[in-house]
Amino acid sequence: MGNEGVQAAGAVDEIGLSLMVLVRAYHSTVAAIVANVPHGPRGYQTLASAVRGEQPSQLAIATDLGIDRTVMTYLIDDLVKAGLVERRLNPADRRQRKIVPTELGARTYEELRRQVREAEDKLLEAIDPDERISFRDLLGRISSGLRAHGATCTPPDGGSAACFRP
Repeated sequence: MGNEGVQAAGAVDEIGLSLMVLVRAYHSTVAAIVANVPHGPRGYQTLASAVRGEQPSQLAIATDLGIDRTVMTYLIDDLVKAGLVERRLNPADRRQRKIVPTELGARTYEELRRQVREAEDKLLEAIDPDERISFRDLLGRISSGLRAHGATCTPPDGGSAACFRP
């Protein structure tokens, strides 16, 4: 008789419930940390994208984060009003506006990122620090693989939800 029916301690048959519990805890924890950023977690993720400089335009950020482009316009407007980002001509394509952080935006993001990382460590305290590094690495690889195959952040019900990528 083999070990087919035996699971490791803490293992689950399906990852759905575990992911749901983790995402809910993550969302409520991070939402509290970034509450002062316009639009909360969405604003934080937009600011993070601007700081990383990965996307060439407002539309590209909206697509990457799974945020409706009309909503993104208002979100960016509010981040601009808060002094966290600016719209600048994209030197690679002058028809586009690149979203870039202001000095205040970069400092704000770094402080929030530090707080988010501390909160993540607290959420993941059931695993040791080396396992947290492995978990983050594996999760990043899964996410990258899904995105490479066209996965989006928009939920299947058609709603609008931002991805969380600290």
